[in-house]
Amino acid sequence: MKMSKRFVSLQLAALMLLAACGEAPRQQMAEAISKIPVKVVIVAMFDSGAATAAGAGEFNRWVSRTPLDEKLDFKLTGQELRINREKGVLGVVTGIGTIKATSTIMALGLDERFDLSKAYWLIAGISGIDPADGSIGSAAWAEWIVDGDLAHHIDAREMPDDWSTGYFPLRRDKPYEAPRPPAEKGHVFQLNPDLANWAYQLTKDVKLEDTENMQKHRAHYTGHPKAQRPPFVLKGDHMAAMTYWHGEKMNEWANGWVSYWTEGKGNFVTSAMEDSGSFYALKMLENVGRADTQRVMVLRTASNYTVQSPGSTAEESLNGIKLSPEIASAGFQPSLEAAYQVGVVVVDELLATWDVAKDTPPAVK
Repeated sequence: MKMSKRFVSLQLAALMLLAACGEAPRQQMAEAISKIPVKVVIVAMFDSGAATAAGAGEFNRWVSRTPLDEKLDFKLTGQELRINREKGVLGVVTGIGTIKATSTIMALGLDERFDLSKAYWLIAGISGIDPADGSIGSAAWAEWIVDGDLAHHIDAREMPDDWSTGYFPLRRDKPYEAPRPPAEKGHVFQLNPDLANWAYQLTKDVKLEDTENMQKHRAHYTGHPKAQRPPFVLKGDHMAAMTYWHGEKMNEWANGWVSYWTEGKGNFVTSAMEDSGSFYALKMLENVGRADTQRVMVLRTASNYTVQSPGSTAEESLNGIKLSPEIASAGFQPSLEAAYQVGVVVVDELLATWDVAKDTPPAVK
């Protein structure tokens, strides 16, 4: 195992100090010294098999390129856990879905092997994207995370005729009923807006992969000018829901739901499953000094559109009917690449400016 000379020197100095202390202080200091200091935690949701397989999932590029060269046991969850001790970068796979994400992040935060008190958390994974806001292969930094599961739901075939959706808030009697209920139960979270804007400004000019099949795919989205753009970096808010939904009607609901819970401050752009669970766990860990939610970033990259293209049905769009498999899945690998390409710029900058970043989250000056 490789250790920097500085790390070894610090350990020796600490051991000399321990020898001069009383028993109780010695025990406390020994516990602190034994923890692995972590600067950045990379959170991926899946790795499609072996984390070292080339280009197979969200985690693989971080493993091979950072590199996260040491695999650690993580028996409590059975998920992938890797580290680069010299850089202070830890990487974890949560598993797909809110339940797995919540439990994995909580388990990691309570793991006595790590000092996460100063750590930045980069949640980086793929998603659907609203064609009103972006194109496949694009990357969106979120300021707001809204949970799409905590709700009442009446099947649309049984809802009142004057309702626009069968989803409506808990403790309310109809869709979007005002005033909005209190959000203390995990319905909505605001990330550090200064950190989100800093990450966006730092990465907004990153050139993202574009392919001929991606161009063919987005050409179907006539009437959606942003959906027809080459991939780009943007700011856009995220909704997390365990159901993999798709189509115009659900997309209308997602936009309304995000607007409702953020009181008009957020704009739905990306859709996936895990992030409300991950952030909720981090908030709980913050209560006991094991995480700092002001240091959390969410980057979602677009593997697919959340809405069918004009002339297609939602079912045809979801199942790739009318398109060749190559075109229907054109955004998948480029979105995985984009999550790394954009995310690594932020990670490298945090590491390069650690003397300042360890105490103060960066912001645009």
